[in-house]
Amino acid sequence: MSSSNPLIVISGATATGKSELAIALAHKVNAEIVNADSMQVYQGMDIGTAKLSLHERENIPHHLLDVVPVTRDVTVAWYQERARAKVDEILAQGKGVIVVGGTGLYIKALLDDLNFPDTDPIVRKRITDEAELLGNDEMHARLAVLDPAAALAIPSENIRRVIRALEVIEITGQPFTTTLPRKDSTRYPQAIQIGLSMNRDDLGERIDARVEKMWQAGFVDEVEDLINQGLLEGKTAQAAIGYAQIISMKHGQMSADEAREDTKRATRQYVRRQETWFSRDERITWLSALSSTPMRLESALSTINNYH
Repeated sequence: MSSSNPLIVISGATATGKSELAIALAHKVNAEIVNADSMQVYQGMDIGTAKLSLHERENIPHHLLDVVPVTRDVTVAWYQERARAKVDEILAQGKGVIVVGGTGLYIKALLDDLNFPDTDPIVRKRITDEAELLGNDEMHARLAVLDPAAALAIPSENIRRVIRALEVIEITGQPFTTTLPRKDSTRYPQAIQIGLSMNRDDLGERIDARVEKMWQAGFVDEVEDLINQGLLEGKTAQAAIGYAQIISMKHGQMSADEAREDTKRATRQYVRRQETWFSRDERITWLSALSSTPMRLESALSTINNYH
């Protein structure tokens, strides 16, 4: 791999500063950025996903960002196909690629040879009917028994993906995804993986501050606008953390304060799942998210230069 066009993956939990590091690093290594956040692919889901504004992107091209309407349900297979095509395209142009995001299953699907079978309408309908009868938590608990790694990657709120994972398990007789990829199953062996970590207390404070800032920035208005654009027609987008809570508030199921506090709680739960997921991948070099952006950039460049 030439150091002039590296493939770098920046992962880690929510609110650890991944996007800021990616921008700084992209300037240094002449790279474009490919999004690996499952909710930032949706158009208009900006405040609640902490999506960088055009100004904050500092003229660095970003891909797989704002590419589908909230009425559409995006699959992991859809992301895998498009992300790989975009990565290959950018690398072929002699530029570097920085994949950045906290959706572990998306990153795994991009890097590793995960194959997704076609759907079976009969199996899908039966599992869907069971989900309507038993509820999200029961179905997610079933997934946790059959495939703990998939349960870590898929929140119980995203029942569509839980159902899909259970369907794949039944069709193939295999886990939806493996706990750790085999070295010989890696699509991009040259990839340099960097993770940002932070102790849980500091991260919890960051999450609380971020959620408060989202509300102040007009998060509720954003959700109202998206509802008018058909947010409730798509199962995936409306299940996103924060969006689901505000929808419940709009339906009178919780107060504004309860929605905000439940968003903080759900985000902290999601962070724990992210930490567990990423900690299983020994290919990741971990950097402190508490250090300044210049220090993180220096550490990241050192990691890249020391590769091999």
